[in-house]
Amino acid sequence: MEVDYREEYIRSSRGVQLFTCRWLPLSSAPKALVFLCHGYGMECSNFMRACGVTLATAGYGVYGMDYEGHGRSMGARCYIRKFDHIVADCDQFFKSICDKEENRRKSRFLYGESMGGAVTLLLHRRDPTFWDGAVLVAPMCKISEKVKPHPVVVTLLTQVEEIIPKWKIVPTKDVIDSAFKDPIKREKIRSNKLIYQDKPRLKTALELLRTSLDLEDSLSEVKLPFFVLHGEADTVTDPEVSRALYERASSSDKTMKLYPGMWHGLTAGEPDDNVEAVFADIITWLNQRSLNWTSDRARHTVGEPPHESKFVSPEFDKKHQRRFLCGLKGRTQHHSAM
Repeated sequence: MEVDYREEYIRSSRGVQLFTCRWLPLSSAPKALVFLCHGYGMECSNFMRACGVTLATAGYGVYGMDYEGHGRSMGARCYIRKFDHIVADCDQFFKSICDKEENRRKSRFLYGESMGGAVTLLLHRRDPTFWDGAVLVAPMCKISEKVKPHPVVVTLLTQVEEIIPKWKIVPTKDVIDSAFKDPIKREKIRSNKLIYQDKPRLKTALELLRTSLDLEDSLSEVKLPFFVLHGEADTVTDPEVSRALYERASSSDKTMKLYPGMWHGLTAGEPDDNVEAVFADIITWLNQRSLNWTSDRARHTVGEPPHESKFVSPEFDKKHQRRFLCGLKGRTQHHSAM
């Protein structure tokens, strides 16, 4: 299936110019909508291209937006003054797509990777009945006890965050080396100039910490259907973080799958066979929950979810069909706003 790719710039409620993009099936109307929430320092048009093309090839309308200060959007590079600004911008853009006449009866799903998992969960909190489900890939929704900073350190940093908010003084490991297993893909990601690869800014780091602690305290409030995926060898976000979400969430329809030996970058940094297996699982989950509404957005009846909770043991079938990535070689129409 061929895919139509387009780009557009919009303005946030704060007047910030934001980059957006979308992938649509070229030969048919999308059967449902998927909205991408990228990770910290990442961007949509290049880094998440394979995700967009793969899901569009499977029949979905896929939309992404670079957060303020990320990718091609305006703002100080990777500076997060308020995490809620990211959530509000995504909420505004995603709902503007859902509100189009041709989309009002389509199922709508959130898709969040790493920090994008936090964005996804906060979008759900903002409007608990709006979304039909979420795919969460190695989500940032709880601080692992292994890396949780000492309260004294947090207090000291908080005292100077308004004085030097943009200073790049937070020590950190090279996340690209830790997140992406395949060396060729790792270097391709490293060469992407749209990806932020410097030290985190002070206020950004504190906003990420506060957001994670906030989500950790409210995991039981998660009620939407979700599929959480995590590599067992992930050293960027602890797999126990996803297990905590799975165990504490109030969702009646929830699925968790762990992938033995896989790292943090499940959809971009693993060998091709692993990436195809992960996308096959995601598409299967989405296909089972996509509905073509015949009235004005009749919602799922509360307490009567279409699927049951499921934990998938750390074994997976590598014999998934490879047709899910065939769209990567298909022709795309690129309408750039740059």
